[in-house]
Amino acid sequence: MGTLKALDENLNLSNKRIILRVDLNVPMQDGKVTDKSRINKVIPVIKELVNKKAKIILISHLGRPKGEIDKNLSLKPIKSILENLLNSKVYFSNESYGSAVVEKSKKIKSGEILLLENIRFNKEEEENESIFAKELSKFGDIYINEAFSCSHRAHASVCEITKHINSYAGRLLSEEVNAINMLTNKAEKPVSCIIGGSKISTKIGILTNLAKKMQTIVIVGAMANNFIKYQGHNIGKSLFEENQENLLRDIINKCERNNCKLVIPEDVTVAKNHTSESKLKSLSEIEDTDIILDIGENTIRKIYKIIDESRTILWNGPAGYFEIEKFSIGSNKIAKKIVENTKNKSLKSIAGGGDTVSAINKFNCSSGFTYISTAGGAFLELLEGKILPGIKVLEKNE
Repeated sequence: MGTLKALDENLNLSNKRIILRVDLNVPMQDGKVTDKSRINKVIPVIKELVNKKAKIILISHLGRPKGEIDKNLSLKPIKSILENLLNSKVYFSNESYGSAVVEKSKKIKSGEILLLENIRFNKEEEENESIFAKELSKFGDIYINEAFSCSHRAHASVCEITKHINSYAGRLLSEEVNAINMLTNKAEKPVSCIIGGSKISTKIGILTNLAKKMQTIVIVGAMANNFIKYQGHNIGKSLFEENQENLLRDIINKCERNNCKLVIPEDVTVAKNHTSESKLKSLSEIEDTDIILDIGENTIRKIYKIIDESRTILWNGPAGYFEIEKFSIGSNKIAKKIVENTKNKSLKSIAGGGDTVSAINKFNCSSGFTYISTAGGAFLELLEGKILPGIKVLEKNE
């Protein structure tokens, strides 16, 4: 990975129009935002540009309208949230490109903000269309990408636009890339990762890449059920992925070849359903009607020991069905232990993935990690060692 082009901090931005590609793709219900994490993250960057008297044009998407106008996916409800958080007026454009938007971008005053409608209402966005990207570039004098979470997509407002305007990697985007780069290439050893989630097939690339770089991989969540079953244990009615034996064998072999210790749960919390009583069981005690919904006490103690022995840790994927209190113990204790060790300076901690971030927020642990990524696919693809198109276009030609 090359060095990213960063904006010179001393550059005079007064009266300059800055196209800021952000990620305001937040969960919504009945027209109301249910989680503001992604909005909160970009507020300091916008404030910085306001203080520098720049004119700020915000480009973002919401959901997957597939190039059609969908009123349910309008960015308009986000305007008032931005205004409250910034304590400043935000103008909204019903169009996301065209001559009217160019006019609006010129009319706003220094320190003012213009939010454009969902860029994905135009099919040319996802097609990375050149003429469309050139039109977008007319809104500004400088382009800054602060949407790391969209940078694995070759879309017009992420990739093609950079060919038509002076373009830079934003501070948040650079931090994200550097954090993952540090984790996979320059991490202080021993390095461990705790990987969860429901499907092993979606994480195979990550596990394959990390097996070469980590000293320990801990598998938790529904993903661990596959390994428990592979070892010959009954997993009852627990969630698992069928026909993955070759994949599991492959991961086990890769870990052995690379001298990476693979750890799976040795006891679990089960229940007959989500509302019934929970029970702690060893793997040999699991019955046909049991559903595994969390890791058990011995496994938590084992993970504590791994965290204590690590200098760097990655967490991606909760340990259980954390949305329900009685099955959130494993995830809660992992979060608290990582935070404790990070705060006493014995650990560098990186967490990412939607469910992991939700769990960390639920346990009020978000301020205790070295770095938390709110990106989903881009975070995982960079961990896999893939080249992200939105990052590639912002690298310096060295």
